[in-house]
Amino acid sequence: MGILQRYIVEELLKVFLLALVSLTALLLFIGLGQQAIKEGLGFIPLLKAIPYLLPNALRFAIPGTILFAVCNVYGRVSASNELTAIKAAGISPISLIAPGLILALVLSLVCVWLNDVAVSWGHMGLRHVVMQSIDDIAYSVLRTKKSFYSDKFSILVKDVQGDLLIRPEITMAQSGNQGLVTISAATAQLKSDPEHKRVMVTLTDSRIHCTGPEGQLFEHPGSFVTSIPLEDPTAVEGIRDASHQPMRRIPAWQAKMKNYHHQVSQVLAAKGAACLVTGQSPSIDDPSWLYWTNEQQWSKIQISRLKTEPHRRWANGFSCLCFALLGIPLAIRQRSNDFITSFFAAFLPVLLLYYPLMALGVDRAKDGQWPAAMVWLGNVVVIAVGGWLLHRTMKN
Repeated sequence: MGILQRYIVEELLKVFLLALVSLTALLLFIGLGQQAIKEGLGFIPLLKAIPYLLPNALRFAIPGTILFAVCNVYGRVSASNELTAIKAAGISPISLIAPGLILALVLSLVCVWLNDVAVSWGHMGLRHVVMQSIDDIAYSVLRTKKSFYSDKFSILVKDVQGDLLIRPEITMAQSGNQGLVTISAATAQLKSDPEHKRVMVTLTDSRIHCTGPEGQLFEHPGSFVTSIPLEDPTAVEGIRDASHQPMRRIPAWQAKMKNYHHQVSQVLAAKGAACLVTGQSPSIDDPSWLYWTNEQQWSKIQISRLKTEPHRRWANGFSCLCFALLGIPLAIRQRSNDFITSFFAAFLPVLLLYYPLMALGVDRAKDGQWPAAMVWLGNVVVIAVGGWLLHRTMKN
C-alpha cells in the first residue's frame, strides 16, 4: 500500500471509528429505552440486554457512519485540490478512491454477519432476558396499576402484598385458537421458568373457566399449581418466524415448511374430495376448514419469508458499499470543506431512494408477489447512480 492509500485509509478510520462509537452509543441508548418502555425491564435486566442489543445497533450505525466518513475525507481532499495535484502528477484518481471502496466492501461483509447475529442470537437472547424477568415485570406493573397486559396473558388484581397477588383474575389464550382460559383465585404467586418458556402460577382457592367449543369449569380448593406458556406449544415443530433464524439453518427450515405446506394441502384436498362425494359444499364457518385454510395461507407466506430473508440480510449488509459508491463522487464534486453539506447531499438520495425501494422489495417478496431477489432493488439503483457519478467524476 502506497503513501497516498495509507493516508486515505488512516483518515477514513479516524472519522469512521469516532462517529461509529457516538452513533452506536446513541442507538443503543434508544434501544434500551424502547425495551424499558415496551417490556418494563428494570435496571439489571437492561444491563443483561446490552450484549443482545449491541449487534442490532451496530448494523444500523455502520452504513451511515461509512457514508459520513467518505463524505468527510473525500470532501476535504477535493476541496484542498489534492485530486487535481495527483492528476497533474500523472497518478490516476482511482488510487485515492479505491481504499474507500475496499474499506466499504470489508464493512459490508461485517454488516452481513451483524445482520445475521442481531436478528437471530440477539433477538433470542433478548427474549430470554424478558422471560427471565417476566414475573418481576408483572409484579412491578401490578403494584402501581393493578393490571398487567402482554400478548400471552393479562392479570387484574385487587392488591399486591409482597409477592402475593390478592384476588387475581388471569386471562390467557388457549393453544390452537380454542378460546380463552380465565382463572380467578383468592391469592396467586408468579415465578418465571425461562428454560421451559412459561410462567408458573401457584393458586389458592381457584376457579378455572375454559371457553371454546368444549367450555369447562374447574374449581380447586386449597393450593393448585398451573402454568402460562409464553409460546404456542402447538406451533409447527422446528418452525419459527423466519426473520429470527440464522442463515445457516434457513435451508433446512425451508424444507420443513414446504413439507408442512404439502401436508396441509393434502388435508384440504381430502376434505374437498369428501365434500364432493357427499354433495356438500365446505362451509366457511366450519372451524376445521377455516383452520386448515389459514394454515395453508400461513405456510405459503412463511415459505416466501424464508426465501426472502437471506437476500434481505445480504442486501442490508452491502448497503455500506452502495453508500460509499454514492458518497465518494458526490463529496468530490461538492469540492467543499463543509462535510455536513456533502453528507446530506449523499444521504438525501439514500433516504428517498434506497430505503423506500428496499422496503418495497422486502414487503412484496415476503408476500410472494415478487421474486426474493427484488430485495436488492434499492442496492441496484444506488449502485447505478453512484457508478454513473463516479464515471463522470473520473472523466472530469
